[in-house]
Amino acid sequence: MIERFLKQTHFSSVEDYKKNLRFIVPEHFNFAYDVVDAWAETHPDKLALLWTNDEGTEKRFTFRDLKEQSDQAAAYFQSLGIGHGDMVMLILKRRYEFWLSMLALHKIGAVAIPATHMLTTHDIVYRNTRASVKAIICVGEEYVLSQVEGALPESPTVKTLISIGELVPEGFHDWHKEWKAVAPFKRPKYVNENSDTMLMYFTSGTSGEPKMVAHDFLYALGHITTGVFWHNLSEDSIHLTVADTGWGKAVWGKLYGQWFAGAVVFVFDHEHFTAEKILTCISKYHITSFCAPPTVYRFMVREDFSRYDVSSLRYCTTAGEALNAAVYQKFYDKTGIRLMEGFGQTETTMTLGTMPWMKPKPGSMGMPNPQYDIDLVRPDGTSCEDGEKGQIVVRVGKEKPLGLFKEYYRDEELTHQAWHDGIYYTGDVAWRDEDGYYWFVGRTDDVIKSSGYRIGPFEVESALMTHPAVVECAITGVPDEIRGMLVKATVVLAEDWKDRQGEALVKELQEHVKKETAPYKYPRVIEFVEELPKTISGKIRRVEIRERDRRK
Repeated sequence: MIERFLKQTHFSSVEDYKKNLRFIVPEHFNFAYDVVDAWAETHPDKLALLWTNDEGTEKRFTFRDLKEQSDQAAAYFQSLGIGHGDMVMLILKRRYEFWLSMLALHKIGAVAIPATHMLTTHDIVYRNTRASVKAIICVGEEYVLSQVEGALPESPTVKTLISIGELVPEGFHDWHKEWKAVAPFKRPKYVNENSDTMLMYFTSGTSGEPKMVAHDFLYALGHITTGVFWHNLSEDSIHLTVADTGWGKAVWGKLYGQWFAGAVVFVFDHEHFTAEKILTCISKYHITSFCAPPTVYRFMVREDFSRYDVSSLRYCTTAGEALNAAVYQKFYDKTGIRLMEGFGQTETTMTLGTMPWMKPKPGSMGMPNPQYDIDLVRPDGTSCEDGEKGQIVVRVGKEKPLGLFKEYYRDEELTHQAWHDGIYYTGDVAWRDEDGYYWFVGRTDDVIKSSGYRIGPFEVESALMTHPAVVECAITGVPDEIRGMLVKATVVLAEDWKDRQGEALVKELQEHVKKETAPYKYPRVIEFVEELPKTISGKIRRVEIRERDRRK
């Protein structure tokens, strides 16, 4: 498959990859037709999607199944008046209908807007009005349905509602009752240009209202490097990425790149995460490839691996936050597998990564993916030297790199702030070592300036997280007359440490950080809390902690 889209399909070194990664870009590229349906034509009986849930129900979809059922879903959407350019919100958790809906929307040129099931009525109103959402396809569960219904009086653009599940309120279409009763699908004469909007995500952000990140149809093509190379997948791979379909990570790890590789996408539809459930799935279904944020690995390494057969695992990746070296080592000790880190944003595909031909450095994001021209810059725009902290940017030439977003939809000002004069500013700070590996520091607005030092929150958080008392923590700065800012740690303690809160534990944690990282970085202020403020996507809202401190 990938030979249709890459001039060279195998790489052996950083230099080989950098020199020879070249894409073949078709006109009117459409992932559903050009990849999934193409697999269905050449390998119709090949397993593509293996879905299971908490109750033990299993569903298996070959590429032929995906073609036929996505055609049927596309015909169904057309019968409801959904067509090219229409905005369709998907609140589907990990239901297998998410994959059918995504492919079907691609086939008719509509715009998919995945969203989390945790949205409130207010959140849904905001998304409906900002994006002029025409249709909502959601799980037939009481909470989600009630929030959607509550949003309707303030959502004049919403014309079509589809429920998938047991509950189908008045005014909603019943997917499973209706979708097979429509006429056979006929591909529209016109589906899309490469530059048309295919997919849109609302990024929750750690401050301000969510931004609308618009991606074109070539975004899917840009994920070849994510699935085929970073995840190191092939036709015999069974891949599990831990991610809800409401987040961008889902299409990173559960859709585009994986099916370019011809891998099986494994989906575990669970209500509540536990490391035990994930390890059971790996053991039972012989998962070969696994990707999850470092937090998941932190829980996994606490488990007794002798209870599970994880011998099928060949390759594991992680992204989303800095990986603690201790977690890396514990996982390696238990499995013999080296965790390969990567970095990207909702606005991009994988921009930095540790590839199979690279030796991983625990805590490093890896090296630039050559489909992007990556640099580190100072506030004045000049390039940083090795060892110097700066903002990660993408230098955009005459052609937009595959995978980079189109714009923040309906917000020219915000788009210009982030992307101007041929440079996209990620807002993330990192430094580069002498070997060319990049190390994450934090968001530009999270960096703490204390006594002349620039301190990234992730550096201190990673050090604190190695102490057994700490379950979660957030590092922020608090004003200080002498030092400018003091490093503050807001800490959630493990249950068996909560009765030890006090000065003795504060000093113990401070001394621990001094041993784990440079002494000047240690938190001079430590506050114990029951939970940290977070965005709807689970990101820590350091801005809220700073605001609370200012009000004290």
